[in-house]
Amino acid sequence: MRGASAAMFLRDRLVYALVCLLLIGLGAGLMLLEHARNPAGIGTGTISYFVILGLCVAGMWLAVDYIRQRAYYKQLKHAMERSGELQTAAIVQSAVTSEQRLVMRLLREQHSAYLNELGQYRRQQEQHNHFVLQWVHHMKTPVSVIDLLVQDALHQLPLAEEEQKQLALSLQEEAERMTRGLDLMLNTARLDKFRMDLHFRQTALHELVRTVMNAHKRLCIRHSIFPQIEGEAWAETDGKWMTVVLNQFVSNAIKYSKGKPGTKKLIFRLAPDADGGSKLSVTDEGIGIAPHDLPRIFDPFFTGENGREAGESTGMGLYLAKQVCSGLGHRLTVESKLGEGTTFTVLFQPRSIHTLGDKDERDTRFR
Repeated sequence: MRGASAAMFLRDRLVYALVCLLLIGLGAGLMLLEHARNPAGIGTGTISYFVILGLCVAGMWLAVDYIRQRAYYKQLKHAMERSGELQTAAIVQSAVTSEQRLVMRLLREQHSAYLNELGQYRRQQEQHNHFVLQWVHHMKTPVSVIDLLVQDALHQLPLAEEEQKQLALSLQEEAERMTRGLDLMLNTARLDKFRMDLHFRQTALHELVRTVMNAHKRLCIRHSIFPQIEGEAWAETDGKWMTVVLNQFVSNAIKYSKGKPGTKKLIFRLAPDADGGSKLSVTDEGIGIAPHDLPRIFDPFFTGENGREAGESTGMGLYLAKQVCSGLGHRLTVESKLGEGTTFTVLFQPRSIHTLGDKDERDTRFR
């Protein structure tokens, strides 16, 4: 690289070197001619003539070099005057020397990197704004339901004991919907600082599942959903973030199973893998996912046919689960049959704490 830099430096100054050699040649030629004419010495007139000739040659070269680079300097000055605009780097196009071409290339690459970073930030901002608006709209539903329940209760006072119980259960269910929405909002907002809030340790996955199911026990009973835990497994993971993922699986299972008549099962299958990892599968008996929706269910804000029919989906829950699993070094997959149910599977890699790399590399490896 050092040799290439030196060659580039010399190549840009080749004309200067040729001009210097020309001046030296002219000087030497004049001295030889003067010496042949007057062997006793060189007269002052000859020296003056050489100085004037050298200045003329140097001036001619400076004029030629200025004309050659005039467009570049004009564009550079114009770009400096518009330095606050995004497309300023595209103004400088008339590079002449290798150094100027390198600077122009650097400006273009920096400008491209800046636009990519700006585009990514804008997309994140748009996603955030879209999610906030969708979340606010989603939260209006339980608030409106609570308001209607209270109004009905006020109009029908005094209430019978059974009516009071049903009112309390309805209010509790709507309050839980609001709590889940708030948790989803907070956890999504914390994704950018995900790595600052990790605590890996050997975790009993079956105990984690029991804790999550206890939190959803009342809703499962109300909608005739009966959970089953099959097997035991341990994994090196962050229990708090895995709870977020499992809560999303169970919440989706309840949301898309409660409309089906009769009793439904929610089965958790846990098993260690031969390579030292473990596997956790969550299978519901809900309405399933359409085949054409499956490739996109982990995209942000994608609700699919089920979300449009249920009217309760923000399209961010499974996106959050996917991002959390990728950040923890776990692999998340899904299988579903329309009308029969859905199975989410989390594969816990051995020593996943040591395999946390670049997020894009993990996503590519897991595809």
